[in-house]
Amino acid sequence: MSEWLIRHAHMLDLSAGVDYTGDILLENGCIAQIGPFLSRRGCRTLDADGLCLAPGLVDMHVHLRDPGLTHKEDIESGCEAAAAGGVTSVAAMPNTAPAADSPETIRYILEKASHAKARVLPVAAITKGLTGKELTDFEALKRAGAVAFSDDGCPVSTAYFMAEAMRRAASMGVPVLAHCEDKTLTRNGLIHEGAVSQALGVPGVPAAAEDVGTARELSLSLSTGAPVHICHVSTAVSVQMIRAAKKMGAKVTAETCPHYFMMTDEKLLACDADYRMSPPLRPERDRLAILEGLQDGTIDAIATDHAPHTAEEKADFVKAPNGVIGLETSLGAGITCLVGQGVMSLPELLYRMSSVPARILKAPCGTLREGGIADIMLFDPQESWVVEPARFHGKSRNSAFKGLRLQGRVQYTFCRGELVYQRA
Repeated sequence: MSEWLIRHAHMLDLSAGVDYTGDILLENGCIAQIGPFLSRRGCRTLDADGLCLAPGLVDMHVHLRDPGLTHKEDIESGCEAAAAGGVTSVAAMPNTAPAADSPETIRYILEKASHAKARVLPVAAITKGLTGKELTDFEALKRAGAVAFSDDGCPVSTAYFMAEAMRRAASMGVPVLAHCEDKTLTRNGLIHEGAVSQALGVPGVPAAAEDVGTARELSLSLSTGAPVHICHVSTAVSVQMIRAAKKMGAKVTAETCPHYFMMTDEKLLACDADYRMSPPLRPERDRLAILEGLQDGTIDAIATDHAPHTAEEKADFVKAPNGVIGLETSLGAGITCLVGQGVMSLPELLYRMSSVPARILKAPCGTLREGGIADIMLFDPQESWVVEPARFHGKSRNSAFKGLRLQGRVQYTFCRGELVYQRA
């Protein structure tokens, strides 16, 4: 492994109480030393004057499409995109082909990721084949390397199975990540049910589809005492319920995504499937509630739900699958919308995108501490740039942020102490 001395960086990490300009020495994949005026002969040196240095981002909701759907993305290409976005750890969701419901598939993911440009944290399926009919072998999946359990886009169909999953996961100290959706309410809806869906004449998804699912998981957590993590929160009512459940003592954490705090369903008026995802973009009242939930801590973390699809799949607005990519734009989106609009400070944003998701997943990353793993990123918080999907590093281009001007851009990413990305 190479050694690096990074000098004159503005280091930011709330979890370690770090907010000063100094030097950091990376050695044998670890942070060997942090402090002012470090020196080390014989190692590579990087002058980071004018740049911020922070823990590598931990994206706890990513679809790598590997195994089985590698025409959209694979582990290598997805980690290339992650590195370009300052993301050094990704939690890979289980809805692959086959689903990540066996130890063999978990081991395949870890083996393929062993030399990738980001760490891959496998999330195993709650039910076999994501069918909601039979629970997987949680113990065997954890032994194989799974860090969490979820059926994600195929929400667990019955409260009974979900309660049992939460109990089993809790007994092993592993989180359950819940995609909250009542499919009987979603039916054939394409976008949020409201003025925009009516104007376009397309079937809508009522906000209640998410809210009913959220209410079920919160009730189960309160009843069983088991923790639950609520994925991609998008509605005002869900934010209010999570806030109330926390006050009632529920062991609940929650995430949202940049598209939910930056955009509304009016984007769909363009009939562009790159703005279709699940849950869908909501009206302004929901966007404002998401911002409030982030500001007061009701929503703990920011993830991307990075969901690659081909241009051909996204060409037809009605027939296209849901999902947008986000690994390379999440930091810029957060700085632009949250820091730039005074919702939270820059250190707080970085904390919500690194230390907090690492803590939820119980992963040994997301912090700047001597002896800790050397997963870090350096970025220019002032650089303004326009999102050009053609320049992305992954396989797919279905970005809802295309053409937008963002502030804050990653310049270098180190994973396992190695330089894995340098902006050209």
